[in-house]
Amino acid sequence: MNNLGNIKIADDVVKAIAAKATEDVEGVYKLAGGVADEVSKMLGKKRVTNGVKVEVGEKECSIDTFIIIDYGYPISEVAKKVQESVLKAVSELTALKVVEVNVFVQDIKIHDENTVEPEIL
Repeated sequence: MNNLGNIKIADDVVKAIAAKATEDVEGVYKLAGGVADEVSKMLGKKRVTNGVKVEVGEKECSIDTFIIIDYGYPISEVAKKVQESVLKAVSELTALKVVEVNVFVQDIKIHDENTVEPEIL
């Protein structure tokens, strides 16, 4: 607490920062959402924080990211870069101490040259 009062950063703010930092890492195809994310997608709602879970306290937080990696990228290297990217972004933008960044690789995306993927708006 400072002299002016309390500052509380919402979980969704930390999720959004972590999601952006994760997606910016080369080799990450996309965040892997769970059941709730799939239901939201069917209802036409796009959630920026799909595939990210956080626990935020007053001074520290922990973050879990669930990702799909592009085929051909070294999984352990991409996961390590995700950890570093999320740690840096959340620490710098929120001043919270990030105690852990867990990366769960859910799948790999194999791009078929003959398949055209639909664009998501």
